[in-house]
Amino acid sequence: MLLTITTTHRPATDLGYLLHKNPAKAQTFDLAVGKAHVFYPEASEERCTVALVIDINPVTLARTSRRASLRQYVNDRPYVASSFMSTALLKVFGTAMTGSSKDRPELAATPLPVVARLAMLPCKGGESLLRRLFEPLGYEVAATPHLLDTRFPEWGESDYLTVELRANVTVADLLQHLYVLIPTLDDDKHYWVDRTEVDKLLNRGGEWLARHPDRELIVNRYLRGLRSLTSEALQRLLEEEPTLAREETPESPEETIEKPLRLADQRMAAVERALKTAGAKRVLDLGCGEGRLLRQLVADSHFDELVGVDASMAVLNRAKERLGLERMPEAQRSRVRLLHGSLTYRDKRLTGFDGAAVVEVVEHLDPERLNAFERSVFEFARPRVVALTTPNAEYNVRFPSLPPAKFRHPDHRFEWRREDLRRWAGAVSERFGYAVSIEGVGPDDPQVGAPTQMAVFKL
Repeated sequence: MLLTITTTHRPATDLGYLLHKNPAKAQTFDLAVGKAHVFYPEASEERCTVALVIDINPVTLARTSRRASLRQYVNDRPYVASSFMSTALLKVFGTAMTGSSKDRPELAATPLPVVARLAMLPCKGGESLLRRLFEPLGYEVAATPHLLDTRFPEWGESDYLTVELRANVTVADLLQHLYVLIPTLDDDKHYWVDRTEVDKLLNRGGEWLARHPDRELIVNRYLRGLRSLTSEALQRLLEEEPTLAREETPESPEETIEKPLRLADQRMAAVERALKTAGAKRVLDLGCGEGRLLRQLVADSHFDELVGVDASMAVLNRAKERLGLERMPEAQRSRVRLLHGSLTYRDKRLTGFDGAAVVEVVEHLDPERLNAFERSVFEFARPRVVALTTPNAEYNVRFPSLPPAKFRHPDHRFEWRREDLRRWAGAVSERFGYAVSIEGVGPDDPQVGAPTQMAVFKL
């Protein structure tokens, strides 16, 4: 079985530092049923490729098999990417999988252009499942199917695919994705599954698995459908923070600073107006939080369908309570749905909507995740209109309680000036074929502008 990973990052040979494997040296590692070989077919400043070749000993495999059947002797295990590949990845690249690099610590946390190729991947579910699992993580997927037998083409295609995965990701993320999703696609494991597998899954799945739209399928397949283990894994994935006992949650630092202007109310009104003006009737609230905008839109019969999306299950539970979904009349309740998901992963559930609202969300994203957010919203979901609001950093000097050079909220990763938003919105509109207009929300100061800025993208 063969896996190659290629990067064109400059200098490309930095891949050796990230994988903790010297490009000038071939290495061999002992496995329980064979050996794993690591070498670099190419290693230049422009392009570097590492190859992992796993040589399974069929005799040893038969002697150690947990199944007493003909499958001990007749099987595909020596030739395909399976849980043996995951075991080898952990043994050979375990340190790289943690995201640590003594010599290149900053590079280890930086997304790089990478291409991973799997020579033969068993995929029970076909190419469509392969895409369902990898595309939400930001990968471009190319798959070549193979006939069951070239002598008998009428038998049809097999479950085996030659796969190429292309993305800008950290090397650690790539390895973790492969470690979890290879046995998920194969839907099999070469060892007994017990409770330790839950810890393995969560250690390697981390944040990305909790936000994956098919996390239940991944957990179920990875843990071989054992209900006690899958229930524990899903519960631990969704345990983010406890729901507050009282009905109203405390004001955020941002809300406290902006409260004298009633800026939150003005933002919601501006977004609702932009969506209605564009004729949007089926609307996504991306990063819906506790449902403030949803509560406003559901009261307007203009909107036929409203879907709130947030990365926090605890926040969604509070949104459900504050919306009073269980107490709503059926005709009104049927118009509202809440989905757990991330704005930086492709999610097919979000396609086909007229409009989307992104209210005070983008500034909470790490700058290196903006590209993934842009593709998720403007390329994949692609609503006809997107109303996006974000703070105007220039206005911060007008808030007496806000110290100089401080953001309005401690979780903000950045706050844009008006020119910053114009530049970003212009690049997004050009890249994805939208027209964009920008306006201020709140009192317009002649020197620093309005406290909130809103970009409205239209197809």
